[in-house]
Amino acid sequence: MQRTVQESLVRLGELSSTPPVSVLAAAFSAAGHELALVGGPVRDAFLGRECKDLDFTSDATPDEILAIVSTLTKAHWDIGRAFGTIGAKIAGETVEITTYRTDSYDQETRKPAVEFGTSLEVDLSRRDFTVNALALRLPELVLVDPSGGIEDLLAGVLRTPTSPSVSFGDDPLRMLRAVRFHAQLGLVPDEETMAAMSSMAPSLSIISAERIGDEIAKMMKTANPRAGIELLVATGLADIVLPEVPALKLETDEHHHHKDVYEHSLTVLEQAIDLERARALTPDAAPDLVLRLAALLHDIGKPATKRNEAGGTVTFYHHDIVGSKLAKKRLRELRYDNDTINDVARLIELHLRFFGYTEGAWTDSAVRRYVRDAGPLLARLHILTRADVTTRNKRKSDRLSFAYDDLEKRIAELAELEEMQAVRPDLDGEAIMALLSIGPGREVGEAYRFLLELRLDEGPLPAGEAEKRLLDWWAARMLE
Repeated sequence: MQRTVQESLVRLGELSSTPPVSVLAAAFSAAGHELALVGGPVRDAFLGRECKDLDFTSDATPDEILAIVSTLTKAHWDIGRAFGTIGAKIAGETVEITTYRTDSYDQETRKPAVEFGTSLEVDLSRRDFTVNALALRLPELVLVDPSGGIEDLLAGVLRTPTSPSVSFGDDPLRMLRAVRFHAQLGLVPDEETMAAMSSMAPSLSIISAERIGDEIAKMMKTANPRAGIELLVATGLADIVLPEVPALKLETDEHHHHKDVYEHSLTVLEQAIDLERARALTPDAAPDLVLRLAALLHDIGKPATKRNEAGGTVTFYHHDIVGSKLAKKRLRELRYDNDTINDVARLIELHLRFFGYTEGAWTDSAVRRYVRDAGPLLARLHILTRADVTTRNKRKSDRLSFAYDDLEKRIAELAELEEMQAVRPDLDGEAIMALLSIGPGREVGEAYRFLLELRLDEGPLPAGEAEKRLLDWWAARMLE
């Protein structure tokens, strides 16, 4: 909840008295240099949010900054020195101090030519949005707000310090940052900013895939990624960076009707996030990017597999397989890591598997295979499958929910009996080779798979039974 200006100034005063801030303020003042807390910490104080990062700006050059912080701590680094940024650990907190900048942009590549400045106000004017163009001069505790960021924060408005066409022309990625701040902070782009985002969406094509993928990931990890997705689609940005999502708005006709796949996908995302929080899958309840991407993209195979059947029905046969391949392709293009790509694609591939459970009781073998196929993704698959139920038909919804309750109960019971999470054959490779008197090779793999299928079908076998079955299989194989 937003605080009053007076409450926020009190909070900023408290923040300035904490060791990292006060120590730096005193050191820079003693060295004859300006220092200001800038951007996120100041903004978040007005929003009543916890301050997670301490970012500072100064008239000191990188060399001068380094000289000052080196007297305060041995833990400092200059990995961002070319951009004027020096990092350090002060009083146990990680901080970044950046020299005032007056960047100019190459109109062809849009890469900034870093130019250091001498004015805090000029430095703030080059920032992405007015709500981030805020600073608190230290140690004087003077709030600097040259573009009306406080008023925009209180009004819940997202606006650029300069014309949005100029700001987005300098760095088109700022349009995706607008989407993230909308999802994260609930700020709504004003009319001029929205218009610029729509008209300039194609300019995102000059931004590297890594930077785009990183912004999408940050947006997906916010408290309300649905709002971000809706803004992406409304402005046309999604057509450039995530075209599979607006494609979910399938056309309908008067004869063939189906539920809105786009709205369904957004609802699945919301429901998955609710379950993610309730089940606390990740340490410290951190947002689960893999689960959220799978929830958003789980039906992207539907446009390619849509078929209008006789009688007015619509089918999407194999959209799980097609969607898995499309997701893998898109996430690769966005330069996500292999684990994320493979896990999202696998969840999409498996997300329909459960619905066969409602058509008839699964054998223990089928339950084991479900667990084996999900592997370490089982907990996420539980959530995705439950979240995929968005029907307004309460009877159907209850039936699916009860069925999945039953499946999870059976999985737990079998896991307790058989330690299912690590299902392995009763004999390992060494035992197989010794029993069959063979060396390493293809036959060992075939024997292993035979025993694994046997384990999945029948569970753990009594002592000696696995050896007898393997010998019988081997004898029959030799006769083929």
